[in-house]
Amino acid sequence: MAVPAHAALNAPDTSVQMFRWKWNDIAKECTNWLGPQGYGAVQVSPPTAAASLGTWWDVYQPVNFNSLKSNMGTEAEFQAMVNTCHAAKVRIYADVVVNHLAAGAGTATDGSTWNSTSLTYPFFSGSDFHPACDIASGDYGSPGNRNNVMFCRLSGLPDLKTEGAYVQGQVKTYLNKLVAMGVDGLRFDAAKHMQPSDIQAIMSGVTQTTTSGEPLWVTQEVIPDSNVVRSSYFPSGTLNEFQYTYAIKAVFRNENGANLSQIRTIMGTPGNWGGTWGFVPSEKATVFVNNWDTERNGSSLAASNYVSGGTNDTQGTKRYDLANIFMLAWPYGAAQLHSGFRFTSYDQGPPSASPFDANGAPLINQQWDFIHRWSDISNMVAFRAVTSGQGVDNFTNGTGNQIAFGRGAKGYVAINNDSAAWNASLQTQLPAGTYCNVVHGLLNAAGTACTSDSVTVGTNGVISVSIPGNGGSVVPAVALHINQKVGGGGGSGGTCTTVPVTFRVANANTVVGQNVYVVGNRAELGNWVQGASNQLTIEGSGANVPWSRTFQLPPATAIQYKFMKYGVSTVWESNQSTASGNREATTPACGGSLTLDAGSFKF
Repeated sequence: MAVPAHAALNAPDTSVQMFRWKWNDIAKECTNWLGPQGYGAVQVSPPTAAASLGTWWDVYQPVNFNSLKSNMGTEAEFQAMVNTCHAAKVRIYADVVVNHLAAGAGTATDGSTWNSTSLTYPFFSGSDFHPACDIASGDYGSPGNRNNVMFCRLSGLPDLKTEGAYVQGQVKTYLNKLVAMGVDGLRFDAAKHMQPSDIQAIMSGVTQTTTSGEPLWVTQEVIPDSNVVRSSYFPSGTLNEFQYTYAIKAVFRNENGANLSQIRTIMGTPGNWGGTWGFVPSEKATVFVNNWDTERNGSSLAASNYVSGGTNDTQGTKRYDLANIFMLAWPYGAAQLHSGFRFTSYDQGPPSASPFDANGAPLINQQWDFIHRWSDISNMVAFRAVTSGQGVDNFTNGTGNQIAFGRGAKGYVAINNDSAAWNASLQTQLPAGTYCNVVHGLLNAAGTACTSDSVTVGTNGVISVSIPGNGGSVVPAVALHINQKVGGGGGSGGTCTTVPVTFRVANANTVVGQNVYVVGNRAELGNWVQGASNQLTIEGSGANVPWSRTFQLPPATAIQYKFMKYGVSTVWESNQSTASGNREATTPACGGSLTLDAGSFKF
């Protein structure tokens, strides 16, 4: 069924996984909170008719692709949710399970029946499945067995023959129905258990433009193992980047010697993603601190894990809050928050109680956790939108668990995951003024003061912070952005004396004891002489990783510069194809910022 196009939707920078929320409750939350707060999308649990077993995972055992009557609601309620969320400027992404069907036998949520022994399902029969075999844990290892992972049964679930024309036709019909109803994106569950070519073939027959006129968003669950080639799934869309989830857990819990200051080495930096952990390119990544699987299997930080013996990262520490603040401040991937429910046993299903009381007020941190309403995290949604397109500058650290970095002239963040307080003077690129620390509060209605603590940026861009250690009741972080500046201004227009200009270069083939400098025709750039004031900062480790630094330079001014290596031996860049032979640029006008990414050092 066609639905009308809607007014412009919120910026797509941040979505939230509303795990096992009912359609009517999501619709209400889109109107009352998600839309006004600036969330770009909600990812909903699989909407197909499925087994109903009283567990959290029964929605991942579909029975009938042609029915949208699930434990989250009816097809009509699903359609109403899509329409309501669109009206609130929020997209809907649907989790879809097309690799397999339900195990066992019984009656599904729509009243249809199935039997996995005889392979009888609505619209599917024995010839539509791969021969019975089970995936063994060793199939994921080395040497492993990639064919078994794709063609055998995951946890005993009958494996659909997704390379077959009939199965592909049924899946295409299902997905096209969702898109026609207004669904804006798809998450392919268990994508690793299908051939990449099967997903491509399916998507070739699915409408690629949403009812809102945007490209259909697609992400795929491809958990790394010893054999899967993750890049083979890139043609169909982004990937759930589980390396990110694992790395966040490692650096915030200090596992195996890891700490937060190592994050650039582990995952890379803007323009040079990958790092020592082999992250996929940013434009191919969907990232999250946790999802419904990882918070139960112990492979991520967790806020709702109350299983006996499990670590809860909001009890006695604010690691979980800090990790989500970092994710929304760091310019990698498409960010997803996770909002689910509290549980005391692994298989426990969702609460039967509504997330809201009789008056419609949210029951936060009771049975449903409402992480998307935790103010220190939800206030970062606007930060991510405001700083979109900016790089990372002025990265620094105190201890290994204390980091700070800028996002151009748009934002700045400092995070203290250490037990000790962090008192520091930090260089930002923000225009001078007083800013609300959005981790703790926002501007008042008049825009004249902050509802909680504020930070003053000096004319030189420096701030002084005193951030308590991680272990108390306060979330130990500072986050500033131009839309939360007292008195407004937002850093645009007006009169100024300097603007931030970032210089960046890679592939300089440095050796130990050798540093990279930017030298140029201004005092700030050393007047063509290298020194401590114009030495760049290495972004990670290795001979060819990028080096960068942000300088405050006069606005609207022509400059000339080159990069050079100094120490052990001195190597200047060769001449450019300009009249001067130097690199040339003009700094931006007041309120602007500029990144001069040279790419490779010119030998």
